[in-house]
Amino acid sequence: MTPHQTSLQPPKAPKVPYRFELHNDVRTDDYYWLRERESPEVINYLNAENAYTEAVLAPVKQLREKLFDEMKARIKEQDESVPYKMGNYYYYYRYEPGAEYPVYCRRRNSPEATEEVMLNINELAEGHAYYNATFPEIADNEEIAAFGEDTVSRRLYTLKFKNLITGEIYPDAIPDTEGGNYAWASDHQTIFYIRKHTDTLLGFQVWRHRLGMPVSDDVLVYEEADDRFYLGLYRMKSKKYITIVSDQNGVSTEYQLIRADDPTGQCVSFLPRQRGLEYFIEHLDDAFYVRTNLDGATNFKLMSVSESLHHDLLHWRELIAHRPDVYLEGMEAFQHHLVLQERGEGLLKIRIINQQTREEHYLNFGEPTYTAYLSNNPDFNTPVLRYGYTSLTTPNSTFDYDMDSRERTLLKQQEVLGDFDRNGYQTERLFAPSRDGILIPISIVYKKGFQKDGTAPLLQYSYGSYGYSTDPTFSTGRLSLLNRGFAFAIAHIRGGQEMGRAWYENGKMLHKKNTFTDFIDCSAYLIQTKWTSPEGLFAIGGSAGGLLMGAVVNMAPQLYKGVVAQVPFVDVVTTMLDETIPLTTGEYEEWGNPNEKIYYDYMKSYSPYDNVVAQEYPNMLVTTGLHDSQVQYWEPAKWVAKLRELKTDHHQLLLHCDMEAGHGGASGRFKSLKDVALVYSFMLNLLGITA
Repeated sequence: MTPHQTSLQPPKAPKVPYRFELHNDVRTDDYYWLRERESPEVINYLNAENAYTEAVLAPVKQLREKLFDEMKARIKEQDESVPYKMGNYYYYYRYEPGAEYPVYCRRRNSPEATEEVMLNINELAEGHAYYNATFPEIADNEEIAAFGEDTVSRRLYTLKFKNLITGEIYPDAIPDTEGGNYAWASDHQTIFYIRKHTDTLLGFQVWRHRLGMPVSDDVLVYEEADDRFYLGLYRMKSKKYITIVSDQNGVSTEYQLIRADDPTGQCVSFLPRQRGLEYFIEHLDDAFYVRTNLDGATNFKLMSVSESLHHDLLHWRELIAHRPDVYLEGMEAFQHHLVLQERGEGLLKIRIINQQTREEHYLNFGEPTYTAYLSNNPDFNTPVLRYGYTSLTTPNSTFDYDMDSRERTLLKQQEVLGDFDRNGYQTERLFAPSRDGILIPISIVYKKGFQKDGTAPLLQYSYGSYGYSTDPTFSTGRLSLLNRGFAFAIAHIRGGQEMGRAWYENGKMLHKKNTFTDFIDCSAYLIQTKWTSPEGLFAIGGSAGGLLMGAVVNMAPQLYKGVVAQVPFVDVVTTMLDETIPLTTGEYEEWGNPNEKIYYDYMKSYSPYDNVVAQEYPNMLVTTGLHDSQVQYWEPAKWVAKLRELKTDHHQLLLHCDMEAGHGGASGRFKSLKDVALVYSFMLNLLGITA
């Protein structure tokens, strides 16, 4: 630290012991009082932490502003998405110069027709420190738009309606809904929505609303009695069914079907839930396609069943068999083609099957590490597949692919302003050996000229939970690090699903520590192979990836120059015992239920907050949001307070709490760059890079 920084005194949180006792074990939490969100003492403490962070980073204030300006300068301010056709309209969004938020638009019959503005989010956001609105869900008559509005960042959306012909916003307003989970019936008057608990923030009921009628007259259609299941709602691509999905992540699913042309009709289970059975369905003509793990198909297989016999497993017919080395991740059904999204050797692959000739082929992408994904494909009767592609060196690109002629057309590639040349950067795929002999993929990017002699800085990122695969994507903001000599690496650790379902299963519950040791082993490998050194290695992760950061700094603090933990889930035991906190009970299948001693003991053995000890820690920046709906702000606040009390070093420990935002940070495309500039300036300052 500089003399200026060492003279600064960090805030010191008072200790007020709070006792927990369970399974004959006593835990004392000295900072439990920080949970009182409305307490003036808590607000004052968070403000003091913010002031301290700003004071410590004052020497790089100009660098922070410069980083923001250069990242913003790479973004094309006047931009728009590629239109996709649904019904008689082409739908898209666009940005205006200087505007933080998108404008949602459409054009009738042709992409060149007169523009119709559905929602101008910039106008709706006026007067709000935070604002988010979902892309409109359009009724079958193409005249009425349903959209969700969140002005707090608690992910409690108010469902609103707009007449796209007259411009009228209807008086119907339904609070506390699940944003984006709206489904219109065929009559364009009836809509289904999910209602959320305002305390746990879990969606638990599906209701039916008729336009123009009081919300008090809405009808309860379905209630999820098991709070370990998450609710989803959408209308199928065929438009025939409205679908309610109950999903216990990685354990069980159940679909309920409602005929869209009979919205007051019976809600029918596609197949009653069974523990261990997962299935995902798509409807086409008179049949359903089913992606399922039935009969031990760990990596999933594809089956079909007649529309009238879906409830009987004896009538399910196998189309694509289970493969132990290929994970079947998704599907898209067309009139004459079936498209599968598969994952093999950690890479996403798109497989095209002609359903008439049974010929099949894979798309070729030509890079060692990349991300390819199915995009908007609302039309059944077309030979054209729309997909997206990006890599660590390739800006996000949208293609149309003719599945018959096999010709692809680049519709748009994200434009990067300035002197960016993708040929000036290099991407590689590495494999790091873990301590138990497993090879962990690493995707890495750097600017050409990078010296692999151990002297360069490197930022290592991962997530590693919920089976979420962290695929390599392009970032304009990241160029500010690469251009200053950094390499950027993604460690594809267990807990994600990059290498198939077993990769996920071996990084959850009583195998969770594999996630942490994999990340540490990747770090050690990058140091050993001279990509960087402990004096140049930084680590970053958010949410469950913030838990990863917390575990890593307890287990191997000596490997890192600095660590950034964003909205980190660090007080695992206390949170998982508190069923009033959002997302707790639904997470038991990810972390375990600590009311059972075996899971309590295992959680406690790695929970970052419970395992802070008197040792040296790396420099750390911890970020959170006062209104975070997923990881409550008090977890990182308590963690920082305890670290301050016990750590034996003089390294930086900074807490930044956004007093207006939630889990996703600031709203708006430019405001969020200020968060990135904060993180980058923290790291660059530690390296003495001031320009």
